[in-house]
Amino acid sequence: MDLGPMLIFVVLLGSLQKQADVNTLLLLLGLFCHVLPLLFRHAGRSTVLQTGPMLALSRASSVIMLIACFAYLDTDVASDEGAVIGFWSGFTWLVGMTAVIALLSQNVVGTIEAASDSWGISVSFIGIILLPIVGNAAEHAGAIIFAFKNKLDISLGVALGSATQISMFVVPLCVLFAWIMGIKMDLDFNTLETGALALSIIITSFALQDGSSHYMKGLVLLLCYIVIGATFFVLNTPLQHQADVLNLGNPSTTNNRAFNT
Repeated sequence: MDLGPMLIFVVLLGSLQKQADVNTLLLLLGLFCHVLPLLFRHAGRSTVLQTGPMLALSRASSVIMLIACFAYLDTDVASDEGAVIGFWSGFTWLVGMTAVIALLSQNVVGTIEAASDSWGISVSFIGIILLPIVGNAAEHAGAIIFAFKNKLDISLGVALGSATQISMFVVPLCVLFAWIMGIKMDLDFNTLETGALALSIIITSFALQDGSSHYMKGLVLLLCYIVIGATFFVLNTPLQHQADVLNLGNPSTTNNRAFNT
């Protein structure tokens, strides 16, 4: 019996499990830093008095998230002996491409509200569901292609690595840049958004904890994504329509409208 392929499979499975565990831990750390400002807001009595401490908590959490992210990048670079380019070269390319994408994204962000009003769907659905699907189409296609070729290490690196970069690098970096620019931005992303993030990370960690994969796990994850998409699709209607719905049960408002007409 040839034990070579079996040993290679065991080593590959162990590396996949290690990579999934590290990414899951980083996502849980990011979730922890997102949940605390939300709990802080609900635990306090006055929103005005909470603004300063919540900003301080968010900025401190952002610094901690960036430290964890750079520690992860340092470990990843140190373990990759066959890297094509060095760390600083890759970092320079990353900064340059980020600047270009930021300029292009500014035009896209400016049209989201207009698209929401014209299409009659919520801004949350466009920003959380539609834009990531279109913007990350190449990553999604690459992850699927590598999964079909049984290269799960690359597929997991694309899928979990992208989520880890957004959660542990992009979001805290935006908070710190907003602090420098004098903008009061915190990590409180409201209850529904934070809850969806928490459940997504927990379900993903349970799906990857044993290091195996089969179609049922993928189906469950896909159905969870559809449920999240449906939630944000019905989350909010255009503001004018929402105001009309809220005022239907208010007799004084109805009488005032009738009187004014």
